[in-house]
Amino acid sequence: MNIQTILLLLFVGLLAGTLSGLVGVGGGIIIVPALAFILGFSQQQAQGTSLGLLLLPSGIFAVISYYKQGYIDMKVVFILFLGFLLGGYLGSKISLNISDAALKKTFAVILFIIAGKMLFFEK
Repeated sequence: MNIQTILLLLFVGLLAGTLSGLVGVGGGIIIVPALAFILGFSQQQAQGTSLGLLLLPSGIFAVISYYKQGYIDMKVVFILFLGFLLGGYLGSKISLNISDAALKKTFAVILFIIAGKMLFFEK
């Protein structure tokens, strides 16, 4: 790995971490596209690398800040965690059994749907 790649990865991590702390996003929205389009990872490699980062306690300082301000309900976190365990397993099985092109299109459609809902269908 050369110095340019290392610096680029540090920048992507900084951007993703900043957005994660700021608005609660970063992994899928920043890291996956950056790894796929800028660094040439396959969609599966980008998603796996993003999960490898996110499943470690990389956001612990942001969590502590939000928790101290009373913005985290640990019961809700635990319930979401249980669903995430099963969903993560099922999603990975599906992802690893479809083509890179189909996976990229699925990822893009999901981003468009979420963006459209947030832009045009806010309560």
